[in-house]
Amino acid sequence: MSMIPFLSAFAVTLALAAPVRAAVDIQEVTSPSGFKAWLVEDHGIPFTALEVRFRGGTSVDPMNKRGAVNMMTALIEEGTGELDSVRFAEARDSLASSFLFSSDPDGVTVSAQFLTEKRDKAVDLLRQAITAPRFDADAIERVRGQILSNLRSSAKDPKDIAKRTFNAQAFGDHPYATAPDGTEDSIKTLTRDDLLAAHKATVARDRIYVAAAGDITPEELGKMLDTLFGNLPETGAPLPERAPFNLTGGTTIIDYPGPQSMVIWGEQGIKRNDPDFFAANILNEIIGGSRFSARLMTEVREKRGLTYGIGTSLDTYDQAEVLRGRANIPNIKVKEAIEVIKAEWEKLATEGITAEELAAIKTYLTGAYPLQFDGNGPLATIMVNMQMIGLPSNYPKVRNDMVNAVTLEDANRVAAEMFRPENLRFIIVGQPEGIKTNE
Repeated sequence: MSMIPFLSAFAVTLALAAPVRAAVDIQEVTSPSGFKAWLVEDHGIPFTALEVRFRGGTSVDPMNKRGAVNMMTALIEEGTGELDSVRFAEARDSLASSFLFSSDPDGVTVSAQFLTEKRDKAVDLLRQAITAPRFDADAIERVRGQILSNLRSSAKDPKDIAKRTFNAQAFGDHPYATAPDGTEDSIKTLTRDDLLAAHKATVARDRIYVAAAGDITPEELGKMLDTLFGNLPETGAPLPERAPFNLTGGTTIIDYPGPQSMVIWGEQGIKRNDPDFFAANILNEIIGGSRFSARLMTEVREKRGLTYGIGTSLDTYDQAEVLRGRANIPNIKVKEAIEVIKAEWEKLATEGITAEELAAIKTYLTGAYPLQFDGNGPLATIMVNMQMIGLPSNYPKVRNDMVNAVTLEDANRVAAEMFRPENLRFIIVGQPEGIKTNE
């Protein structure tokens, strides 16, 4: 969940409007060779969005080869078969198709869109890219240079420094503790053999999740799956174990010159399949979600002017969960802002929420949810993420009922159990006044 946690597919849209595709009809498809996928047929426009995710991602990198999967993924579109990077791009563009390849700690993702009339040729080109990338020497060095440039920029970015420090303290020796795109030292030493090994470790039949939306039938999708994945290896590298969660309450300060501090704080989160997840999601939206009326926005920004923006999220990975917050705060105001954050955490834990707050947030969450399904691309992405976290195919139809089923008693019980101000670890990158590191 780039650390791009899978909950991002369920992030609530800010705007409210009339429901769009509220009743999504998901078909479960099995190909002749046994590959499974979810499909929403829509023959109104002659194109299809395809989303493929291979579980594992950058977390399967050996610790001395961090960044190999990220670099491998960036090279998939740099040529395949007889096509070098330029000719591959020309072939893709001539088919009016779009292929995007990305990775994060929990998966390697392929996002594709293609016209119905050019689908067979587009799928064949995509198959070659997925199953047999070239990893040419010149492409490797070009991508290596781009990654090194990004790493050097990231090393000076307060937000990235805070995030890396938080993860290192939270996750110990687990892959989540280190940057998914590696370090300068690890990237400089990666060889073509390392990239081939990363491809074999992640792009395999035993970890595929697929969804499609658009102008395609179940039978056509089944044949497509066999074409795309039939030549992949059966199994990939072992997936990582559960990550430890080592954060304790306190403050860590990383000196960084400038007028403002980047502040990240957090504590143990909640699993996506926990029966109390919906209550926790409601609480997160109330204290620090995307609305301007969230409690932290009201208390920290509106009443006291301590920051321009502040928010919290439930970050859920395959092997870890974090309740996390973030804000950019002037150095002279960091101490006061942290005191207010802790006070709001304590207030939520001890006093809970009101019936009025619960009713308002339910209206917001249930009203905004259908907007996420506006378009074949977003719909395919959501369906893949649903599969990966074990949600049933009828989830879009019952999700709002599950939100509405949360009672005030449920929410306040979870608030008392989950929000623990004494456990909050604050990572501050800057030069805050009146605060010292407290391990």
